[in-house]
Amino acid sequence: MNKKRRQFIKTGTLGVAGVSLIPSMVLGKPLGYVAPSDKVDLAVCGIGNRGAEIIRSLHATGLANIVALCDVDMGAPQTQKIIEMFPDVPRFQDFRVMFDKMGNQIEAITVGTPDFSHFPITMHAMAMGKHVYVEKPMARTFQEIELMMAGAKKYKVATQMGNQGHSEGNYFQFKAWKDAGIIKDVTAMTAHMNSRRRWHGWDVNMNSYPPAEPKPSTMDWDTWLSAIEQHDFNKDFHNGQWRCWYQFGMGALGDWGAHIMDTAHEFLDLGLPYEVNPVKLDGHNPFFFPMSSTLEFKFPERGTMPPLTITWYDGMNNIPPVPEGYGVSELDPNIPPPSTGQLQPAKLNPGKIIYGKDLTFKGGSHGSTLSIIPEEAANDMQSQLPEVQESPSNHFANFLKACKGEEKCRSSFDIAGPLSQVFSLGVMAQQLNEKIVFDREKKQITNHPLANAMLIGSPPRKGWEDYYKV
Repeated sequence: MNKKRRQFIKTGTLGVAGVSLIPSMVLGKPLGYVAPSDKVDLAVCGIGNRGAEIIRSLHATGLANIVALCDVDMGAPQTQKIIEMFPDVPRFQDFRVMFDKMGNQIEAITVGTPDFSHFPITMHAMAMGKHVYVEKPMARTFQEIELMMAGAKKYKVATQMGNQGHSEGNYFQFKAWKDAGIIKDVTAMTAHMNSRRRWHGWDVNMNSYPPAEPKPSTMDWDTWLSAIEQHDFNKDFHNGQWRCWYQFGMGALGDWGAHIMDTAHEFLDLGLPYEVNPVKLDGHNPFFFPMSSTLEFKFPERGTMPPLTITWYDGMNNIPPVPEGYGVSELDPNIPPPSTGQLQPAKLNPGKIIYGKDLTFKGGSHGSTLSIIPEEAANDMQSQLPEVQESPSNHFANFLKACKGEEKCRSSFDIAGPLSQVFSLGVMAQQLNEKIVFDREKKQITNHPLANAMLIGSPPRKGWEDYYKV
């Protein structure tokens, strides 16, 4: 790390108890300022696979100029289409070098990298006054998410987590139905994602990480690791395989939870659970995720709302029970198929069942809207259903318009952060195969010292410590 960059991190990095100040003006503009009539000058971190989809979606809004491309492997097959799409845009393998050289030409960034590397890129960008769009989940550890929320508040930049359903039909319908008293007195919800995952079929008796393999000659593996402890390259850590490992990703829960639980979490004011219970973990292994998981997240009373338990189901043979009159499981056409094949139409598609005192609702993931079940109950309620607002912008346009001061991000870090922390606690229960009792006020785990230490996570690698300093 060069002297200039090290000095920036020391003067611009947020900690829990305090923040060092950076200049409030850069080149005569307030930090984060984008003129309403301008397009947003956007840098993109991670340009292959899901990162490529984010870039295309943001570019398609007509509201952004792509001014920099950043990826640790510019020679990989998955990065070539974006390079061909923007052949004259400057390219970087290290986001820190990109900010060193082009910081005054960038107004916002996207972070479409593996879960574990969201944090340092986001913190660096916010400290420079850049707006941030980051894929879900926000980060891997509870403490990283806490720091990201504090950074967004301090630097007053637009932030958006990439759970697209927050800008589609389900978001506006859930809000309208909750406000109208259609959704009320909810005591239980199941959330389910039962398709095959990348680690299904792996040897659950594995007792170490896989051996070193030759890394691609064009890849900057050290930057890919970022703050994570040293690992040798292996193909099963890369190109989406990182999601299999506790060290790198958040499994099925972190991948799909934000698309399924998001609206219930926000509009039922759930916040953080007081208990997470691993009811079932088939094929538990300390390195990678179980073959199937059932997790209970218990939330207390909130104002006039009763206690609520969300039960999460993943795994191909771990289908949740459905109520009488459930009918057919609908599939949102906007959901991309998993890399391992098609979703399972013969079983439940990803979604949720919400149990209120008087009514039961079923819904899918992403923007899929809710329906009342059984059909007879839906017919009886038809005349009482309120009008639902249409979305003024898709999730990508919402972010870019927020950068310009025209809208407010619908999945900003203050909203998406506690949701991502729910997933962090759930993943800890999976990894430890232990119940977690959580103090919502002190944000501490009270029954398990190791789990409590895991809220912060392992110390960062040398050279990355300053991102985490108070």
